[in-house]
Amino acid sequence: MSVGSLIATGFAAVLTPTGIFLMLVGVAVGIVFGALPGLSATMAIALFLPVTYAMASTDAMTLLMALFIGAISGGLISAILLHIPGTPSSVATCFDGHPMVKKGQAAKALGIGVVFSFLGTIFSTVLLMFLSPQIAKVAINFGPYEFFSIAIFSLTMIATLSSGNMIKGIIAGVIGFMFSTVGTDPIEATARFTFGNTNLKGGFDMLAVMVGLFAVGEIIAAAETSHHKDEEVVTQPSMKGIKGFGFTMKEFAGQWWNALRSALIGMGIGILPGIGGGTSNMLAYTVAKNSDKHPEEFGTGRIDGVVASETANNATIGGAMVPLLTLGIPGDTTTAMLLGALTLHGLTPGPLLFQNQADIVYGIFAAMLVCSVIMLFMEFFGLRVFVKLLTIPKYILLPCVFVLCTIGAYALKNNMSQVIACLIFGAIGFAFKKFGVPTTPFILGFILGPLAEVNYRRGLMRTGGSFVPFLTSPISAVFLLIAVGVVVTYLLRSLMGKKREA
Repeated sequence: MSVGSLIATGFAAVLTPTGIFLMLVGVAVGIVFGALPGLSATMAIALFLPVTYAMASTDAMTLLMALFIGAISGGLISAILLHIPGTPSSVATCFDGHPMVKKGQAAKALGIGVVFSFLGTIFSTVLLMFLSPQIAKVAINFGPYEFFSIAIFSLTMIATLSSGNMIKGIIAGVIGFMFSTVGTDPIEATARFTFGNTNLKGGFDMLAVMVGLFAVGEIIAAAETSHHKDEEVVTQPSMKGIKGFGFTMKEFAGQWWNALRSALIGMGIGILPGIGGGTSNMLAYTVAKNSDKHPEEFGTGRIDGVVASETANNATIGGAMVPLLTLGIPGDTTTAMLLGALTLHGLTPGPLLFQNQADIVYGIFAAMLVCSVIMLFMEFFGLRVFVKLLTIPKYILLPCVFVLCTIGAYALKNNMSQVIACLIFGAIGFAFKKFGVPTTPFILGFILGPLAEVNYRRGLMRTGGSFVPFLTSPISAVFLLIAVGVVVTYLLRSLMGKKREA
C-alpha cells in the first residue's frame, strides 16, 4: 500500500465513536496529569495500561497516545502560572512564561504555549509518518562516542543558563551530576554513595528531584515572604479585549524561524535514545537565547522563550516514536511504558512492524494528529479557567500544591523515600534561591551526567582506555568542536562585556 492509503486507513481506524471517546478522555486526563506537580505522562500511562488489556490494539494505543500528548502539553499550565514545571519537559517554559504572568500577560503566555505545543506535535508527527524508517537508519549509527559528545555539547548550555554567573552555574551543574551518581553503578551494578541505605540503591527519581527543586523550593520561598493574607492574593489579569489565544498574527509570524528551529531540535533530540524532552526544551531555549539580538531580555517575559521550549518538547514526542517503532528502543521512561504496551498487545517494534502491521502503525500516527487538535481546543477553551487559578490566595493554593507534590512523590515507588528526597531537594532549591544559584544547571547536570558517564566508560572499555576514537569519530568530533565553540564564544562575550563596562 502507498503512504497515502496507509494514512487514510489509519484515520479510518481511529475516527470511530469509540476512538474519538478514548481520545477525548485521554487528552483531558493527560492535561491534568501534566499540569499537576508531581504527576507525569509516565504515571498516566502506567495507571491506564491495565485498562487497555481487553481493548483492541488500535484503541489501546489511541488511548495511550492521547495521554502522552495531553500530559506533555499540560505541563505548560503550572510552569507558566505557578513557576512550577508540571513535567521535566516544561522546565524552560518557566523562564519566560512566569515573568509574563507577572506582567499581567497570563492569557497570552498560555495561548502561545498551547499553539506552539500543537504545532510542535503536528510537525514531528508528519515527519514521523514519512521519514521514520530513513531517520532510524541514521540514529542507529550512534554509539557511545557520539552519545558522550552530545551530552558534553548539551552540558555547555550551563554557560548560557547561569544568569550571568558562570561559576555558580558550574557549581550547580556539578552538584546535579554528583546527585545523579547515587544508586547502582550502571556498568558494574554495585551500590555507590548509598551509605548502606537500601532506598538509595535506585537513585533519586527525576520527578522527585524536579518537583522538590522547583515546587517545594518555591513553596518554602513563598512561605518566607508571605505573612499577610492580603499580600498573598495574586491579581487576576483582565481577560477583556483578549481575542483568540491572546497574541497577534504579527507576533505569530515573527516566531516562524524560532519555532521551526526548535521543532527540528526537539525532533532530533527525541530520536536519540536516553535524552528526551527534559533536555530538548532547554537546548532549544538556549539556542533561541544565543541567536537573539538581545539575549539579556530572555528571562524577563519574552514570548520567544515560551515558543522555543514548548515547540521543542512537543516535537520530541514524534522524535521519540522513531526509535521506538522502527528499532524497538525506548528513548525515555514514557516511551518505555509504550514499548511495554505494544508488546502487551502482540506488536513487536522493528522494521517488520511497518510491513506486517502497517495499519496499526499509521493508526498511531493518525491518533497523534487528532489528539493534537483535541488538545488545542481543550486548552483554548480552558484558558480562562486556567487564568482564574491566579485569583486563589497563595495561603490556600500553595498548601494544596504541596499536598499534590507529596502524593506524586509517594506514588513514584509507593514508599516514603521519594517524599523525603522531594523535601531534601526542596531545601536545596530554597538554598539556591537564597544564594542566587541558578537551578537549571543543576537539573541539566542531573539529566545529562549519567548519559555522559555511561557512554564515556563504555567508549573507553571498547578502546582499551584510549580517548582517541572520541576525537576521530566524525559525528563525535563535530559535537565536541561545537561544544568548545560555545564555551569560547561565551567567554569572549563575557570579556567584551566587562571591557564595555570598564
